[in-house]
Amino acid sequence: MNRFFYITSTLPYVNAEPHIGFALEMVQADVIARLKKLLGYEVVFNTGTDEHGLKIYQKAVAEKKDPQSYCDGYAAKFIKLKDALNLSYTHFIRTTDQHHMQAAQEFWTRCFNNGDIYKKMYAIKYCVGCELEKTDSELKDNRCPLHPNQELEIINEENYFFRFSKYQQKLLDLYKNNPQFIIPDYRQKEIVSFVQKGLEDFSVSRLKSKMPWGVDVPNDSEHVMYVWFDALINYISTLGWPADQKKFRQFWPGFQIAGKDNLRQQSAMWQAMLMSAGLPSSRQIFIHGFITSEGQKMSKSLGNVVDPIGLTKKYGTDAVRFYLLKEIPSFDDGNFSYSRMEEIYSSDLANELGNLVMRITNLSEKDKLIINEKSSPCYEKETLDLFENYQFSKVIYNIWQEIKKLNKDIDEFAPWKKSADIRRDFLIKGIGRLKVIGQQLLPLLPETADKIINSVNGSIKKAPVLFPKL
Repeated sequence: MNRFFYITSTLPYVNAEPHIGFALEMVQADVIARLKKLLGYEVVFNTGTDEHGLKIYQKAVAEKKDPQSYCDGYAAKFIKLKDALNLSYTHFIRTTDQHHMQAAQEFWTRCFNNGDIYKKMYAIKYCVGCELEKTDSELKDNRCPLHPNQELEIINEENYFFRFSKYQQKLLDLYKNNPQFIIPDYRQKEIVSFVQKGLEDFSVSRLKSKMPWGVDVPNDSEHVMYVWFDALINYISTLGWPADQKKFRQFWPGFQIAGKDNLRQQSAMWQAMLMSAGLPSSRQIFIHGFITSEGQKMSKSLGNVVDPIGLTKKYGTDAVRFYLLKEIPSFDDGNFSYSRMEEIYSSDLANELGNLVMRITNLSEKDKLIINEKSSPCYEKETLDLFENYQFSKVIYNIWQEIKKLNKDIDEFAPWKKSADIRRDFLIKGIGRLKVIGQQLLPLLPETADKIINSVNGSIKKAPVLFPKL
């Protein structure tokens, strides 16, 4: 019997180059997708680009480009992350794809027919940077604290609204009945508190005369959909919804990974929209933190934005994946430091792991050992639980304890001083332990893991140089 698994990242706006914060989200999602595939699941791993909204439109106008051409250029830059980070995603959806826009219109129609979309006058303060309306309590000095350099847009017009307020109790019931709906648990408590305070209906359209770059509202040529309403639907349109019901039922509900700035949209707005359309809620949402650079929040004005593609060119794909998974807390903010990057590259990767593989491979090659046993990865329940609770740094810590122990055992046993028979027995056991290390690393550092496993399967050949000197 087939087992199906679906995981999706959020879709980044195509108004800037890919940054290391989004790389973190992609690598985290990739680890889970690879693990599930190793466990025998049929996996759909989705990502893509969010390409509508006022922010995109203004950028395109400023650069004197057609909005679609502008989006095409930036989407291509995000596609490059697949090779740079060795990502295993199966689906890359753009919200300008025709099938997505048709799905968004069908979704709108279902919510409208359920009485949850209506028109009213709209007068709010709107942050273009967040693509969200802001209440006075959310502002600091009448500016959005996340985008203090941007003037707030004052919008006063007739828009369509979604009856968010109708779903307060249903959302609270969802959280109560699913205590691990949002991980970590303190993010679930945060959204419960937000919903308990009461929900206000939110705008789901813009006047096309003022902002033409969006999905057309069904049966109203004067409006386009609000970017958040349109973009969230990618999580199901990528599965072929509504046309491919078989695939949709196989894979949905799915797992979602998002940054903490997306908590409200993913775990409340999106879930209410699904309820309105008569569709199942998401299965689980994992909320990660942000990455600072050398202790400072990243921004273009500070000149400290870290380019993940540039990092992989200098340090290699698996070294960057290792840093993100080991050094950045799964749930809280973490820091990126070039000095720390070089420190763990040299100590953890080159000296400990790389040296271990070279020692065992070289010693085995000298004795012409042949290992023909091939086996599938096998994970203990404790390790699986850590993976599936997104505790990536703890998984790495446990693997590295075994790496350190095996290195220490080699030093203490000194196989080069022993007779051939005694050395052979030690090396066969060492090769077995190294193979398990490689298997444990498959979801985390796939290229490195493959090299380790290949070096101990079949005839032992020349030791691979996993992490060359910088």
